[in-house]
Amino acid sequence: MDTKLLELLVCPVTKGPLIYDREKQELISRSARLAYPIRDGIPVLLEHIARPISEEEAARPRPPTPLP
Repeated sequence: MDTKLLELLVCPVTKGPLIYDREKQELISRSARLAYPIRDGIPVLLEHIARPISEEEAARPRPPTPLP
């Protein structure tokens, strides 16, 4: 995932920041408690496609995204 793109993207529901989960290939919105999939390198930022996440999963610390 391009780091410049990550800096520009926000959650379409809350307009808050997104956290990149490299292992799951998802963008996490803690405030909306949603995980948006990344398919073929393209973030799918549609609320009805996003996976709901639990409060515990939203609060889980994530490792920082390594820079390329």
